[in-house]
Amino acid sequence: MIETIEVAKRDVLGSRAMIKIREKGHIPAILYGHGEDNVCLTLPLDTVNNLIKHGTKLVSLTGGVTDTALLRAVQWSSMGDRIIHVDFARVSQSEDVEVTIPIHLHGEAPGALSAAGQLRFVTHEIVIRCPASSIPEYLVCEIGSLQLGQSIHVSDMKLPPGATSVTPAAIVIAQVAVAAGESAVDPLATSSEPELIRKEKASEAGA
Repeated sequence: MIETIEVAKRDVLGSRAMIKIREKGHIPAILYGHGEDNVCLTLPLDTVNNLIKHGTKLVSLTGGVTDTALLRAVQWSSMGDRIIHVDFARVSQSEDVEVTIPIHLHGEAPGALSAAGQLRFVTHEIVIRCPASSIPEYLVCEIGSLQLGQSIHVSDMKLPPGATSVTPAAIVIAQVAVAAGESAVDPLATSSEPELIRKEKASEAGA
């Protein structure tokens, strides 16, 4: 999905200038790649928040520049409470790009319905390579058939047409493991048969 956003060129540099830009509700950014010169930009904070909220990766830049770009990185403050910078990388919609995509679990794992089973969401995002025009917002991991002791790996994930995984295939996405203090074995199936006690014969009189 491609979204059109408006940006402005900026000529001022330095930390003081960046502070003033943020005080006005804008975020400094940079556009780079494809062997062209870097371009310093600004865009509204609300625009950046919307891109993050909707998981938008590919954007069409208008205003100060006209280009197609990938939202490559968002830099946060040291406290992690505010955005301070954004990186855009030039791309064409026909080229393949590597992007990090979040994973959403779907369904209810049967193996986690008992006290012995615990669903573990191990890997929340993976890196895929796909055409820039076909970047998904997220990937779905179906867990509706996941039983106790089973796992879903990257190799089991359904990817969009033309996409391949960069994250190793053996990485675990989700699993149903034995909960702490529980046993994966049915106690009824392992109960031992009652012990047979042999009664000793009474000694014969006069023996």
